[in-house]
Amino acid sequence: MGATEVVQPQSSAPQRSLWSSLIEAVRGSHQDYTSGNLNHAILLLAVPMVLEMVLESLFAVVDVFWVGRLGADATATVGLAESMSSLVLSVAMGLSLSTTAMVARRIGEKDSEGAADAAVQAIVLGLIVSGAIGLPCFIFAPRLLRLMGASAGIVSVGSGYARICLGGGSCVVLLITLNNAIFRGAGDAAIAMRLLWVSNIINLVLDPCLIFGWGPFPRMGVTGAALATFTGRSIGVIYQFYRLLKGTERIRILRRQTRIHAEVLFRLVRVSLTGILQFAIAHTSWIGLVRIVSIFGASALAGYTIAIRIVIFVILPSWGLSNAAATLVGQNLGAGHPERAEQAVWRTGLYNVLFLGAVGVFFIAFAEPVVRLFTTNPAVVPMGASCLRIVSYGNLGYAYFMVMMQAFNGAGDTITPTIVNLFGFWLLEIPLAYMLALPLGMHSNGVFFSIAIAESAMAAASAILFKQGKWKKKRI
Repeated sequence: MGATEVVQPQSSAPQRSLWSSLIEAVRGSHQDYTSGNLNHAILLLAVPMVLEMVLESLFAVVDVFWVGRLGADATATVGLAESMSSLVLSVAMGLSLSTTAMVARRIGEKDSEGAADAAVQAIVLGLIVSGAIGLPCFIFAPRLLRLMGASAGIVSVGSGYARICLGGGSCVVLLITLNNAIFRGAGDAAIAMRLLWVSNIINLVLDPCLIFGWGPFPRMGVTGAALATFTGRSIGVIYQFYRLLKGTERIRILRRQTRIHAEVLFRLVRVSLTGILQFAIAHTSWIGLVRIVSIFGASALAGYTIAIRIVIFVILPSWGLSNAAATLVGQNLGAGHPERAEQAVWRTGLYNVLFLGAVGVFFIAFAEPVVRLFTTNPAVVPMGASCLRIVSYGNLGYAYFMVMMQAFNGAGDTITPTIVNLFGFWLLEIPLAYMLALPLGMHSNGVFFSIAIAESAMAAASAILFKQGKWKKKRI
């Protein structure tokens, strides 16, 4: 038996099975994720979610690739604006995790009407919140840059970028994240992936055209990067609404369901508030880190911005694996299979460790050549390489941490991750970053080391809490 198990994976049949599974994952699967082979279920969900996150990360990487050629002030503008937009992202993620949990739970219970109802309430909430955030951000964008410590040169170069990124961009980011959460909760991960193909193709084409004024387009500099991304994401949102109304095999919003359902909306808000706080704690900690790094000048800030964009490019695919775990947890709890839900999380965490561990080794060995792909500035390259190398030391811990956090969220338990984030980011990472950077004289490297240390500590804490199993009894 043992010999058969060793030889069997090398045969042609399993290889064809794997290939057919990959094709099925990209096209969209019809499998019931609450039964059958668990590895197959993880593969069918994770592949489109990972590809979705790879495409999502392209927005960030493509922007910084072209903007890096405009100088340190332009690159620093992107870093400051993106760190502030992380507040918007925290709201979007908080709303989306509760949406995924509620939709997945209803799908697991075979309640398609309830899943569609939850989706409608989530969209209503998203429209209200996006308008409330977008307008003031658009008006006060230059002041927000100054508040973050931007120099006069950065404010002059980046005000237009900040207005589009923080104003209009925040609205479409919130909606695109929320709508994708609906598809993921329903198990339609391939839909979310395909819409980002459309958005990214538009962004890839428009980015250099609007930044440098290629062809008939005006030369807009760093502002063009924001406009290209906004255009691509907006078209993506339109496509999302079209697919939700047209319907998929798993979820469809009917005209009679486009109404406010107070009870469902209230439950969604209740779970979302803790989720928003959870991600606000995490994302505002990045603002604190940016503020400390900015003390050491534009070159340090530009290097940090480039390195973090590269890290995001890697972490977002890992979030795809984590989102697969959240969907599996939600649907299997709804179907009454808590042990299958737990098993899915541990397996997904292992796969994420293998992936991020390999990437971490690569970045530690080749940090400087990777950073040079985005800038050749002799003052920025060593800063970016140092950040990329040091942050990669925490990859193994962060791999398990993100899967565990999404597992809690997929179960509807948003309180536990919020507590872990509060202690890990604000009571450990920020004070440690300040102490290492300034009193201990490690400068920006001290900030980078605090990230790796905090991630490892939070991974250990989340694994202990997950093992206790209280999340299995959560009702949503």
